[in-house]
Amino acid sequence: MNRFRKASFLIIVAEFLIILLLNVIYFTNIRETERFYLVEAERVVRILESDESIRNNPNKIDLSQFNNIKRVSVFDSSEICNYDYRVEEVEGTLYRIEYQVEENKNTYIMMNIGMLAGLTLTIGVFIYIGNRVIKPFDKMTSLTEELAKGNLSTPLKEEKSRFFGKFLWGMDMLRENLEDSKSKNLEYQKEKKTMLLSLSHDIKTPLSAIQLYTKALSEGIYDTEEKKQEALSGILSKTEEIKGYVNEIYTLSREDFMELSVNVGEVYLKDVMDGITAYYKDKLSVLHTKFEVEEYENALLSADKDRLVESLQNLMENAIKYGDGHSIGISFGEEEDCKLITVTNSGCSLEEGELNNIFDSFYRGSNTNNIQGNGLGLYIVKQLMTKMDGDVFAEKSDDIFRVTLVVRKV
Repeated sequence: MNRFRKASFLIIVAEFLIILLLNVIYFTNIRETERFYLVEAERVVRILESDESIRNNPNKIDLSQFNNIKRVSVFDSSEICNYDYRVEEVEGTLYRIEYQVEENKNTYIMMNIGMLAGLTLTIGVFIYIGNRVIKPFDKMTSLTEELAKGNLSTPLKEEKSRFFGKFLWGMDMLRENLEDSKSKNLEYQKEKKTMLLSLSHDIKTPLSAIQLYTKALSEGIYDTEEKKQEALSGILSKTEEIKGYVNEIYTLSREDFMELSVNVGEVYLKDVMDGITAYYKDKLSVLHTKFEVEEYENALLSADKDRLVESLQNLMENAIKYGDGHSIGISFGEEEDCKLITVTNSGCSLEEGELNNIFDSFYRGSNTNNIQGNGLGLYIVKQLMTKMDGDVFAEKSDDIFRVTLVVRKV
């Protein structure tokens, strides 16, 4: 805000100085024009000096040849003059040379009115921008910092100017999503700890029984073969019980832990592809990766536009991360009442047997060495496409990797 004020002040001062300079130039030109009448007066004197008849009757001088001289007469101090004049002596006689300097006062007035109006408009624009744009924006500079600190509970106020209406609305949505995610994460952590405590408590009982059976066997407490077999049978039973708890943990760990909301509607394929094509065309050109998008018919799809774009982005990012950077392409196909969108990349080193697992949560293939990731990209794509009544599948041919989205058409 301070920089804006300084810049505004400097611009206003500069405009004011320009107005002063133009006025100085104008008055300088006026003075030069005023000096011109002196030259004409000298010419009149020379005419009077050269011709006695004109000296006797100065009215004979042709005044049409002068711009400023209006009348020449013998000086009479009692005579009233309508113009400015100067007195010159010629051959012992005083002559009055009357003149008028032409001044375009209307032009001067209009010039200053225009410049002052411009200056006033500039000041008004700066005041408006300062109050309606810069000042509200200055208040918003701390928003991202507050969000980063985790201050998510206070709603963002929308400015009356509405210049930042969509921005603030988006920031408030981000705040709400972050707050919701934070709340869900805390709830998830709570449930996770509760589940672990419960399972730990449940596992302790069969473990204690196994420990007792094992101790009894090691100390020879069971002296008959029948009792030993009974103890071994008890150990086996408790082992199966523990195995059941372990399977429960494994099953819970594979359940859908991400709540991905989907709003299915009607969307044109072109509306989805325009943003993807524009963004990755620039990004891949920087990476020197060949990028081709096959021609397609603008089909009407049944999908959530934002979620479909998100799915394509995940596939593109995977192609960039796990490909060799030579080429990436998007092609299209038809299958019954569905549209197929395939993302292809070269340089795939994934094993054939891993294709069945790449859509599992947290699964990372053999080609992910030294590449950061959490194994959720393709899992999220699978979940989103399933919720949109679509599907996704992957294929590998030599070093070419293809992932295809199956999207229903309207």
